[in-house]
Amino acid sequence: MSVLALNSQILYRERYQRDQQQQQQQSSSNGGCSVSVNGLGFTFSSSFGNDIKQREWGRKWRRSELKAEAFWQDVSEPNVVEMEHIADNDQLDQILLQAQQLSQPIIIHWMAAWCRKCIYLKPKLEKLAAEYDDRIKFYYVDVNKVPQALVKRGNISKMPTIQLWKDGEMKEEVIGGHKAWLVIDEVREMIRKYV
Repeated sequence: MSVLALNSQILYRERYQRDQQQQQQQSSSNGGCSVSVNGLGFTFSSSFGNDIKQREWGRKWRRSELKAEAFWQDVSEPNVVEMEHIADNDQLDQILLQAQQLSQPIIIHWMAAWCRKCIYLKPKLEKLAAEYDDRIKFYYVDVNKVPQALVKRGNISKMPTIQLWKDGEMKEEVIGGHKAWLVIDEVREMIRKYV
């Protein structure tokens, strides 16, 4: 049985409390000994007749300990980078100029608030943005909230559309009408060509 926890300390605390309850119940019965597991200060008592159960429980505990260690978050790198909104042609020009000066490509996610696939893709693209945080910048455009001149400039006919722009012009695009993981893989391949 796997346990999901926001923080591994919570998992250890719950495990420790359960161990203490078992220790109290077992120590009141036949008597036994106290054993420390992995030197972490977690102890459990055992009656001498339950040695097999005790060893099995110890193995299970070690497995759950390994699972708990996997829950520690890596705070050195962000796991999501929020995409910035592009509101008009002037802002797009500034972004393209800045990207050109840094010789970096940018990704633009053309979307609409009514498009389910667009909304579903956005958080996945933000996770992808975290992978390329220092090498590429991710933006989004809500086509219903911007001037149509901007939409025409992007030559958008279907949504969601994810475009890669470099040196002030659109180089490649992915039209995401299929499964999100396939779209993300296609975007990742597109990025690898230009980064």
